[in-house]
Amino acid sequence: MSHINQHQALLAAAEKRILLLDGAMGTMIQAHSLEESDYRGDRFADWPSDVKGNNDLLVLTQPKIIYDIHCAYFEAGADIIETNTFNATSISMADYDMQSLAREINVEATKLAKKAANEFTQRNPDKPRFVAGVLGPTSRTASISPDVNDPGMRNVTFDELVEAYVEATHGLIEGGADLIMVETVFDTLNAKASVFAVQQVFEELNVSLPIMISGTITDASGRTLSGQTSEAFYYSMNHVDPFSFGLNCALGPDLLRQYVEEISNVSECLVSAHPNAGLPNEFGEYDLEADEMALHIDEWAKSGLLNIVGGCCGSTPEHIAAMAKAVSKYSPRKIPKRDVRMRLSGLEPFVL
Repeated sequence: MSHINQHQALLAAAEKRILLLDGAMGTMIQAHSLEESDYRGDRFADWPSDVKGNNDLLVLTQPKIIYDIHCAYFEAGADIIETNTFNATSISMADYDMQSLAREINVEATKLAKKAANEFTQRNPDKPRFVAGVLGPTSRTASISPDVNDPGMRNVTFDELVEAYVEATHGLIEGGADLIMVETVFDTLNAKASVFAVQQVFEELNVSLPIMISGTITDASGRTLSGQTSEAFYYSMNHVDPFSFGLNCALGPDLLRQYVEEISNVSECLVSAHPNAGLPNEFGEYDLEADEMALHIDEWAKSGLLNIVGGCCGSTPEHIAAMAKAVSKYSPRKIPKRDVRMRLSGLEPFVL
């Protein structure tokens, strides 16, 4: 199916119902208790640095595990799955001396996800499945100094981020992504570099895919790490004309709700949310069970906040199945018609 047909199918599905995203990839990978040798496989047996924990590498060394995880989320009812490419930029891959593999990982990860999506679409053509090519935030931040003693210092530039994101985006499109998802945004400047890169690649290849943007409220202050409220963050990124805008990670559904509502009130596109399964306990594990999480999501859907919903850290196919059941009885959020105003953003929104 062409990009245009896929886009039309996606819009048609979003009009009819609340769409389901998948849940956590890392949580599912951890359940396999993989060792260093599993991450290396044959190809990287002699790699000079440790690679355990490089989850994106598994699309090359353990593709069946990743493919099976995608299928488990589709079985649970997901409409959209995310590629296993959260850290697949040259900037983040440098942690493992694997920056040269960034593009290949994006291509292969998307092909794996697409294979699963095509299989499930063929099984039930009335419920088409889609692949969101994921661009994560990278391991660096363009607007905050990594050194408290030198506030002016930066360990990455806007241009370096753009270069890394251009390479990753080429890989995602080559692999067959239906959407591009810029997710877990903690620094708006990183996100701006990301969408600038994406649009540059669209222009170069003469294609256009829907763009999903999902930010992260880091704590009870209700702000991203770079200091913006969720409404200000929306105004900062709205020029992209996103397919959806929302929040993910950091908080469970109880604490995230007010910020999702804030975005729902202002967003002139679809609203997405994929919260964590609660906050991590002292062992770094997530305790919110599928039925408890679904209760929260049921109320969100009933209140008209959602167009797309899924799970982040700690969530599993059980969580997604419970959410799918919870939201199936509700209509998707209606996009509000808003007056034309000048809407600006610093750390706070400013509407004239």
